[in-house]
Amino acid sequence: MLFIFIKTIHLFSAFIYGGFLITDNLFLNKMPRTLTTEEHKKARESFMMFVRKVVPPTLIVAVLTGLYLISQVFGTISDEGMTHFQILLSLKAFLGLWLGLRGFMQVYLKIQPLVFKGHQLPFAFVLTIIFLSQFMHIA
Repeated sequence: MLFIFIKTIHLFSAFIYGGFLITDNLFLNKMPRTLTTEEHKKARESFMMFVRKVVPPTLIVAVLTGLYLISQVFGTISDEGMTHFQILLSLKAFLGLWLGLRGFMQVYLKIQPLVFKGHQLPFAFVLTIIFLSQFMHIA
């Protein structure tokens, strides 16, 4: 029962973080086509005021619950090495940890990334994590 509860929290947290990245990359970046620079700046800041309160803690919750879930399903590594499931789960964990560390350092420690300052790479990582989630059980 605890596993299902934590998995549900993890999924909601991942949806919130992924939803922000989808909204930012697919919609907010297109607003300058129809809005003036001042209107776009005002609209984006209005959106980001809410995002700054919700998304960073949600990302941390997604990473922490993800670590718990991995500890429950990873299993032992056999003498032959990791299974395809374990390999894909490890890749998914690496991408999730990267997102979590980047977000934590940027928001809470005020360390801005030297490269990949936009949300395109995190968006690509989230899409990769989604696809890995769908294929790791059949691999």
